[in-house]
Amino acid sequence: MTLQAGPSPQTCPRPLPARRASGLLPEPRAHVLSPDGLSDHVDRLYRAAWALCGSRQDAEDLVQDTFVNVLKRPRFLRDGNEIGYLLRALSNTHANRHRTDARRPRTRELFENDAPPARAAGVSAREVMQAIASAPALNREAVIAVDLLGLSYREAARSLHTQEATIATRLHRGRRHVAGQLRSGALRGDGASD
Repeated sequence: MTLQAGPSPQTCPRPLPARRASGLLPEPRAHVLSPDGLSDHVDRLYRAAWALCGSRQDAEDLVQDTFVNVLKRPRFLRDGNEIGYLLRALSNTHANRHRTDARRPRTRELFENDAPPARAAGVSAREVMQAIASAPALNREAVIAVDLLGLSYREAARSLHTQEATIATRLHRGRRHVAGQLRSGALRGDGASD
């Protein structure tokens, strides 16, 4: 009988440090979100922000606030899904802004000449974005991910942490809501159809 020597102490796998096991350190497969690559996602985030806010100016502010929050410190992505991470950050930033704005009273003095101007026939991009913004949150997220950002159902499901069938259902309901809003003219200032 021959004795075989075990692995040397240098090749023995060591137990993970307590911090890595507890999740305080990123997993080895994680990579840092590069600030240089964020410019590739500006257009998609802007479209998503416009749909969330219903206003171009608010969408620009929301994208800027999102980038400020993301760039405050290094971000480690485990799955390599940068757009999914940025969409979640955008959604969280929007929710935080909405909660903050809800605490502040809004006041505006109305004048007689504040009536909305006459519209040309058709639906404007602003009305579509307002219709999307008025949809329930889960349905709105699905419409933004698939219709505005052009994600596949699989990519949208992955980004929104749900199943493809759920995305299909939410997308159908969201589109139905948007179409109903645009048909009824509920978003128009005077409610009349052209």
